[in-house]
Amino acid sequence: MAISQSTLRSKAESYSRYSIKYAFESYNFSKKKSAFLCHSHKDEELVKGLLVIFEEAGLDLYVDWQDHSMPETPNSVTARKIQEKIKSSDVFLFLATANSKASRWCPWEIGFADSSQKGIYIIPTADGYGTYGNEYLELYSHIDAGTYKIDGRLGYFMSKPGELTGYAISNSNIL
Repeated sequence: MAISQSTLRSKAESYSRYSIKYAFESYNFSKKKSAFLCHSHKDEELVKGLLVIFEEAGLDLYVDWQDHSMPETPNSVTARKIQEKIKSSDVFLFLATANSKASRWCPWEIGFADSSQKGIYIIPTADGYGTYGNEYLELYSHIDAGTYKIDGRLGYFMSKPGELTGYAISNSNIL
């Protein structure tokens, strides 16, 4: 099931605690697997919610607008830095929204990741207008929301292309 954008917005309310924790505990990130997050900058609030979710799962999420070495205005240096970050990350994540589908950069990034033989995960989302990311689910693994059968809690799961069941996201499960 696609992750509700309202759930991501709700998680984003914890972002300030996450960013403080991130600053003080950055030494732990060397043990974590890293993921490059492809997204539209128009979805900053949704990204903040994802940052919280992935921190809780023990994964380091690279987000370009947090990288102060990026040029203010996108240019060829931006493109090279993005290529380097995609190559150095363990996996590539694509946050599927109406904004990322309309972006000029997102299709380029996913194409580069695909040609680099990176593990790619689509994160489909849903809002009041529709569900985004379905066009990629047959090609790539995906991360969805669901409930744990044992206690009914909401969780986030990684599934292979075309499958509806999977494993809870964690540092040890991400490929």
